[in-house]
Amino acid sequence: MSTEPPDDSHWLAPDQDRRQAEGLGAALEVRARSGESMRGFRLKYANLAGIDLVHHGSREGYDLREADLYRADLQNAHLFALNLRGASLMKADLRGANLHCADLRDCNLLGVRLEGARLDNVLWDRQLIQERRGRERQREGDAEGARQNFEEAEETYRNLRLRLEKAGLFEQAGQFFHREMVMRRLQMPRLSSRRLFSWLVDLFSGYGEKPLNVVLFSLGLIVACGLLYFLVGVRHGDLPLGLALERGLAANLRDLLDCLYYSVVTFTTLGYGDITPHGLARPIAAFEAFAGSFTMALFVVVFVKKMTR
Repeated sequence: MSTEPPDDSHWLAPDQDRRQAEGLGAALEVRARSGESMRGFRLKYANLAGIDLVHHGSREGYDLREADLYRADLQNAHLFALNLRGASLMKADLRGANLHCADLRDCNLLGVRLEGARLDNVLWDRQLIQERRGRERQREGDAEGARQNFEEAEETYRNLRLRLEKAGLFEQAGQFFHREMVMRRLQMPRLSSRRLFSWLVDLFSGYGEKPLNVVLFSLGLIVACGLLYFLVGVRHGDLPLGLALERGLAANLRDLLDCLYYSVVTFTTLGYGDITPHGLARPIAAFEAFAGSFTMALFVVVFVKKMTR
């Protein structure tokens, strides 16, 4: 077979059947090394197993943006740093491929096979294309279309999460797990209790992937309850603690700090007993103690999950 690469009309023909094409991988390698553009190439069903598209001697990979690689066979392909931004990899077979440092942003990754693929330092989207389409349809009022896109996004996030976990890339896997759960929530009825509960779990802990959310919630609750104690009043022995405008700024600040201290003690369920609630402060203290014990347990679970992967 000639090593001369085919012209652009060959690579860009949308209706060309690549299934039986011989020597296609070698021709594509020659085209890549010629330095000419490969953007938008139509490679549906192409047999490209073992192809070497590594731009040796350069930090930037070859440009295969917006290529159509639907169901293409790319098993054990060498695709280091390849720019695939905007490409369709729907149901493509990338088992055992080297995708180290590849750019997969804006790609259609629905049904892609990545078992055994090297995925270190891949550039991923924060939101997959299916999620973005679903949100657009949701804004347009197309509920059924949005639900379908969210279902596809959930499936794709799950697939990527499982492959990244197998590869030991747990930080990225956790991010995709979070997006997977968000997509599952968006498929639930808008006013359902299940969707509300799922939203609360996301808010408090990011579905177990964001320990900082638990910390921020804890600090917010402590400060909010401390301000409430300051407004309704608590007691330090026989002395009242709370807002009293006639006592001056310094005295009120001291009482505010004491109320914040009492809020910390209540949240952590230490209960020293030096400051006690009365009146309206009692239900506030009961709620804070319950929420505090639950939140600390939640933090332990989330933290251990993140640190013991």
